[in-house]
Amino acid sequence: MRAPGRQPDRLRALIAAGVLAVMTIGAAGCAESDRDNGADKGAGGGTFILAGAGDPKNFDPIFNDDGESFRPIRQMYDTLITHKPGTAELVGGLAESWSNDPTGKIWTFKLRQGVTFHDGTAFDAAAVCANFDRWSAMKGEAAQSQMIYYADVFGGFAGSPDAVYDNCKAPDAGTAVVTMKKYKGAFPGAFALTAFSIASPAAMKQYGADTVTQSGDSFSYSAFANEHPTGTGAFTFGGWNKATGELTLNKNPNYWGDKAKVDKMIIKVIKDENTRKQELRAGTVQAIDFPAPADRKALAAEGYEVLERPAFNILYLGINQKNNPKLKDLRVRQAIAYALNRAQLVQTKGPGGAAVADQFLPSTVLGYAPDVQKYEYSVDKAKQLLADAGATGLTLNFYYPTEVSRPYMPNPQEIFTVLANDLQAAGIKVNGVPRPWNGGFKDDVQQFGKQDLHILGWTGDYNDPGNFVGTFFGRAKPEFGDQSMTEMFSAIAKADATVDQAAKKTAWEQVNRDMATKWLPAVPIWHAPPALVTTKNVQGLVPSPLTAETFNTVSITK
Repeated sequence: MRAPGRQPDRLRALIAAGVLAVMTIGAAGCAESDRDNGADKGAGGGTFILAGAGDPKNFDPIFNDDGESFRPIRQMYDTLITHKPGTAELVGGLAESWSNDPTGKIWTFKLRQGVTFHDGTAFDAAAVCANFDRWSAMKGEAAQSQMIYYADVFGGFAGSPDAVYDNCKAPDAGTAVVTMKKYKGAFPGAFALTAFSIASPAAMKQYGADTVTQSGDSFSYSAFANEHPTGTGAFTFGGWNKATGELTLNKNPNYWGDKAKVDKMIIKVIKDENTRKQELRAGTVQAIDFPAPADRKALAAEGYEVLERPAFNILYLGINQKNNPKLKDLRVRQAIAYALNRAQLVQTKGPGGAAVADQFLPSTVLGYAPDVQKYEYSVDKAKQLLADAGATGLTLNFYYPTEVSRPYMPNPQEIFTVLANDLQAAGIKVNGVPRPWNGGFKDDVQQFGKQDLHILGWTGDYNDPGNFVGTFFGRAKPEFGDQSMTEMFSAIAKADATVDQAAKKTAWEQVNRDMATKWLPAVPIWHAPPALVTTKNVQGLVPSPLTAETFNTVSITK
């Protein structure tokens, strides 16, 4: 890999271990075809049409955390650090190189020269600092909206005792120096997060980027977020027609990197899985994401290219302890875990290569503990624990998303049905509550905590346990409802702040053991390898283990 600047030995060992581990994950990916995905064999120009599984929320990176929004954002914006295509190896993005001081608190970025935003303004160190300062200074409704990544990575906003970010300085146009208040294991990997893409300060000011309003359970975002997203990426915003579900992205002829090979890309939102498949066969779209497990072999046999990504994700059953006091009892949460026949779910509904999860991160990530308590399927144990806790006849509201497929959750309706049947077999009555992904499920679950149970998951952004366990359980969240698990929050914070590699590994392993035996805020379900399917005339699409594809490499043969 290209060395990301000079690292002091202690931190170099820490960072290199994580990057090399996830490089292995990226290299392990395979496709159910023998095509050289990186080769550009097609002619330039034309239009590439990909079927999306759900509506994007908006196009301001910092206010998003889901793949359907990040897919177009990733084409329009760049991050300081990015990933080598097809892997999770860190390489330069808008920063040609980066380095840190011995404490891991001060990060210096040497920036690319001659880069411009889509509005023609210059990308420079001042623009970098304007973005960092903007994120940190969010207040009111903007801060309360979907800024999950910022809260998880940076601890809190300016003035918060948990805030990690201190300041950003621009000693010259080509150098940005970002100072943290403390070391955090997320860096440098977190600098590659799509949420932390660099936007044009001029466009954000012109179109009121920080204007966020709340009405009931919903948030409304600015003209910048919806109509004028302005980054430095390989594609520019061409319009979002909500009536037809078509998002248009145009080639950026002034892109600083490898320019897009197609003139235009269209993301066509098709929420029904069967309809996506039909349109692929009809040739009205040239790629679909997250095909149903049963469709992979059939589509490959028909001559379509099935590009499989490695499984670097987790699906879990979340347990909200706020609304039903019975769920505060560990025995009840353990009963839920024993009631789930996860092995059968993997067999019947999981994609090829899926595996039952016994903790909230893949086995390739530092801190995975092979000796965690495993909840083998047992209806009898579940019933006994419910009886011991005085929770016989328990009724729970189980929320699940509709109109969407996620890398870790190809068919939410089917997964919900199987899990709900398991719970009911153990004596737990389930009220199913289907809600649309954006503007429904995510707000109800993650902002307002209306549910007792829900299914959700995560695709890792970088190889660090904090990106999995810390993201889910590192602080109190409406999603899980119990703000009293201070022991869990403290243990995660301590593990994340540990610089020594061996000590960090030990600390995270213990966190994962305690997660299963002492806290159990959710039940891990499976790790599942997601796939992309394309028509034969699509060349150059490189699948990412992080589901973080960029499409400037794609060309269409005639």
